[in-house]
Amino acid sequence: MKKVLVSAMAASLLLGVSLNAKETAAKNATVGEVNRIAVKNAKEDAKANQAALVQEAIDSLKFAQVAVLALEHNDVKSAKENLEKALGKLEVIMAAKNAPKLLPINNIIRVQEFVGTASDVEAIVKHAKELLDDGKVQDARALLIPLVSEIDITVVNLPLATYPDALKLAASYIHDGKINKAKEVLYIALSTFTEVTQIVPIPLIESIDLIDAASKIAKEDKAQAIKYLDAASAALDVAEKLGYVSSSETTYKALHEKIEEIKKEIEGKNKAEKLFESLAAKLKEFKEKIVSPKAEK
Repeated sequence: MKKVLVSAMAASLLLGVSLNAKETAAKNATVGEVNRIAVKNAKEDAKANQAALVQEAIDSLKFAQVAVLALEHNDVKSAKENLEKALGKLEVIMAAKNAPKLLPINNIIRVQEFVGTASDVEAIVKHAKELLDDGKVQDARALLIPLVSEIDITVVNLPLATYPDALKLAASYIHDGKINKAKEVLYIALSTFTEVTQIVPIPLIESIDLIDAASKIAKEDKAQAIKYLDAASAALDVAEKLGYVSSSETTYKALHEKIEEIKKEIEGKNKAEKLFESLAAKLKEFKEKIVSPKAEK
């Protein structure tokens, strides 16, 4: 289980949801502009699709926190009352036939973007290996830390399997006059949560949007469409060098081959619509297999 400080959690229980319309790149946009808009829209998507927070769980935590404070001031009556309220907030959820195991209480979005090429990644990794060979572990570690380019969407959850039982145990300790035991149980309950993180690699987002941009102008501006496709291929190189692995049957090599196939079609008869659709579908599935949620314990 991942521990989260109560003060930090309480300060950021609710996050706003962005409802802004997505920005669209102009047909004559540069590769950099397409990438900027792709990342901007991905950030807004992350905010708009945050997990719906369970207000009852949030309220229950607040009452439990008040109960702890009451115990610190030897106000046993108030502690009992607030523990009852904390449990009461969860009664309906716990009584449900298909009660969820995890109740979302917070959303956290982190964005880390690597600005560089696949060659830059290779050079950094090579230097890090040399430092490791020389026994300079911390220097190598410092070099590798920035090799991340992703949007992490983390949902902090209250574990319904253990949290209510902890409140009941605390209430039992209070009833028996074991105040220190009750405080100990409550502090653990209020600092232990489960985090589930979804990872969205930024280079893949850029590649997807560059390919989409190329598909829209392939017939009217072949040269610009080829530039977008070359940039999409370069973005895939960055994703691969940064180690974003997909469980998809589609490989990076297959995606590169598809892009080359489209480029040849654009330069020839230019009937690439179906090829674009096929590539877009493969990239979407490839990305989804990378961003599958993972639990941190």
